[in-house]
Amino acid sequence: MAEITIRELNVYPVKSLRGISVRQWPLQRTGLAWDRHWMLVMPNGRFVTQRQLPSMALIDTAIENEQLLLSANGKGQVSLPLHATAGDIFNATVWRDQCEVIAASEEASAWLTDVLNAPQPLKLVRMAPGSEREQSCADRFGSHQTYFADAAPLLVANQASLDALNQTLQERQLGTVDMRRFRPNIVVEGLNAFEEQRPQEWSGGDATIQLVDHCERCIMTTIDPDSAEKHPDMQPYKTLAEINPMPDNPRAAAFGVNAVVTRMTGDASPSEHSMLAVGDRLSVSGR
Repeated sequence: MAEITIRELNVYPVKSLRGISVRQWPLQRTGLAWDRHWMLVMPNGRFVTQRQLPSMALIDTAIENEQLLLSANGKGQVSLPLHATAGDIFNATVWRDQCEVIAASEEASAWLTDVLNAPQPLKLVRMAPGSEREQSCADRFGSHQTYFADAAPLLVANQASLDALNQTLQERQLGTVDMRRFRPNIVVEGLNAFEEQRPQEWSGGDATIQLVDHCERCIMTTIDPDSAEKHPDMQPYKTLAEINPMPDNPRAAAFGVNAVVTRMTGDASPSEHSMLAVGDRLSVSGR
């Protein structure tokens, strides 16, 4: 049985804004605590990401003193409470999923609309109290719930897979990339490149994570997280699609694995959590 080590833990409080690198963090059935807990939507309720507004990559997030802080270089900052307050409930859409949401902060919404120079007013939302997002991919993830992540509660990546991609990029005299391009929650080391893509479970302490399937990548991997500029030749997406295509689509790139939490402390209560930390050792077994 192989052993791997957690190398990085990353939380993305607002969908498509910059994440927070943490040393230790609570793990819940819905993923890492506060991960993709908020998102931006257009007036019609449709979710917004870097695909439409690449400059979202330049907005920092932080969680301090029971507040979510948003900031941008030269644009100041805005804060809002972590915990939901009352508000009018309306519908928002994440891909095919309908969600009941409330406005998180009118001040933050106006600030984000201005900072992003959005063509129409944006609204920062969070899940309505007591509401759950119905899982549209139940055939892949079962009944596991998440907030505003694209699919599964967790996205797991392997440092060796990034190293393999960068080696190929260097051989082709292309610029290398770092893990921020792929926005994983958990980054591990101790496996061979792309070995994480086989079905398996990882157990550590009082939690077990089941790796479900490949994560198909998109144009967001071509956006430089430091400049918000798209690569003119769609790199590293094109190279990744060549060396690690999706199993059912050789023209699409895969990187990282969608994962769900199958065991943890306090399973009887969704408010309970386990803890993950950088340096934790995880036992790996085939499924």
